[in-house]
Parts: sequence; C-alpha cells; structure tokens
Amino acid sequence: MSFKGFSTEDFETFDIDGLQPRMEAIQTRIQPKFEEISNELKSDLEVLVGNEMHLHIARHLRRTKNPPADTWMAFSHNNRGYKKHPHFQIGLFDDHVFVWLAYIYELPGKKDMASMLLSNIDQLKETIPTSYMVSTDHTKKSASKPIHDVNLEDALTRFRDVKKGEFLIGRHFRSDDPLLKDGEKFIQTIKNTFETLVPIYHMSMKEEITKEG
Repeated sequence: MSFKGFSTEDFETFDIDGLQPRMEAIQTRIQPKFEEISNELKSDLEVLVGNEMHLHIARHLRRTKNPPADTWMAFSHNNRGYKKHPHFQIGLFDDHVFVWLAYIYELPGKKDMASMLLSNIDQLKETIPTSYMVSTDHTKKSASKPIHDVNLEDALTRFRDVKKGEFLIGRHFRSDDPLLKDGEKFIQTIKNTFETLVPIYHMSMKEEITKEG
C-alpha cells in the first residue's frame, strides 16, 4: 500500500485526551502510514548512505500517564535501536511534520561528535539550506528555530557541553501545507531532504566508527 499523505485527522490525534485513547489513535492512524513511508523511502536512503538501514517506530512504552505530544519513525544503521546513533527521523506534532537528521542526548560520545561537527562548521553552513530548521531538544516545539535565526556554533557547543543537549537539523512542514496531502510529492521531498543531509550523516558515521574502533 502506497503512502497517500497525512490527513487533518492525523494531526487531531494529539487533541485526544488520555494516554490509552491517544495511543490507540497513533497506532491506528499514524503508525501504518509510517510503515508505508518506510516502504517508499528505505531503499533510496540505503543507496544514499551506502549501507542497510532499519526502521524503528516510536512505541512510547515508558509512558504511564501523560499522552505523547508527538510521534515519529526513525531510520538507523543499527537494527536494535536508533537513540544511541545518528539517525533520520520523520514525525508529527499537532501542527507540523518534522524531518530530522538527529543527534539526541542518549548518543554515547556526543562530546566527540559535537566537537567533530564544530570542526566542520563551515561545511555544515555550506551544506544546509537557509530554509532548514535546527532543534536543540527533540521533545519541545519551542526548541526548533529556522537556521538563519540560529548561531550554529552556540547550538553545537550546547550539544557538546549540556548533558541533555541535542542537535537536530532538517525541515518542518505545517499541518496545512498542501504537500502533506500529496503522498508522492511528500516522499520525493523527503528523499531530497535526506540527500541534502547525507553528507553530514557520513561525517557523523566516520566519527562513530572511529570511536567504536
């Protein structure tokens, strides 16, 4: 089944009160679409990165009371998980879709990763379009800002020095953006976004392999 796009109902999922009712809506409305997106994107992403990538869909299993404010899918080279590695995310809040290359706080050796990115900051600035977004906390909408409003050096220094510091870079699409209603165009846009971010991902993986080695 091919991806047809996101609907208003998908975003209204996050208006549902209660953990269990909202989780049921996430599972029935959104997670099947994540599977469809993966079916359309995964092989292209694997060609771009040069190795196998594995789909991980957020299950929100640690939640016992508060319903999630967002939900997401992730692609990682590791089939056991994604949080400890540079990874690609696609997900939804109540008012937008986000597409990230993500480095979150669980990443081991994030000080070294941040230092590597800082040492290549000129390349980052050349690679990242001015229409892209940067976030320093994947859990908060307010932590996302247009890249032209962000001091990249400050953001990466925070990622390096603050225990819960994160660095995510990518794109936002408002819930009323017509692109989200057109599955084919959305998929192509995500492919283009991944293509833009892959050079940064490659730098990251070289750093990770060096530390693991």
